Amino acid sequence: MLKNTENKYGIIAKTLHWISALTVLGLFVVGYWMVDLTYYSEWYKTAPLWHKSIGVLLLIASLFRLFWRFYSPAPKAITSHSKQVKLSSSLAHIAIYILLFTLMTSGYLISTADGRGIAVFNWFSVPTLGEIFSEQADIAGLIHKYVAYALIALSLLHAVAAVKHHVIDKDDTLKRMTR
Repeated sequence: MLKNTENKYGIIAKTLHWISALTVLGLFVVGYWMVDLTYYSEWYKTAPLWHKSIGVLLLIASLFRLFWRFYSPAPKAITSHSKQVKLSSSLAHIAIYILLFTLMTSGYLISTADGRGIAVFNWFSVPTLGEIFSEQADIAGLIHKYVAYALIALSLLHAVAAVKHHVIDKDDTLKRMTR
């Protein structure tokens, strides 16, 4: 089943969810590691190329994911969930998307402030807008850093909530995204 149903996510939504989750986690780990690379490290040029390239591919996947969410709406909320849980869940999902797109926008602004586009694995290049504002790379870098921490924190909370629903509440919240 490709599309979502009233009770379950379809294969496309599940695949996009898990690819995004693993990619965000991987990009965070690599980003955290690569800020300490020195010019003499063999990874000094390679790690940022991979980080940026995968980030652009994640942007494309995230845009498709949003399109898919409108084309194939998410399943209805589980009836046993309280209004507070339903609201919290909706707000958390919206916040994850906002943080994700803020992270990608700030990454773009860091990478293109010097007037060069972003080469995506030498397959294609994302054009630059150049330096739009003074100290763009530094300001966008701070935003990128703190939004990354916020996204990881919210993603962990999201995962803990899903496990809580599965283990303690014994409802189908997690099963709908894994089966």
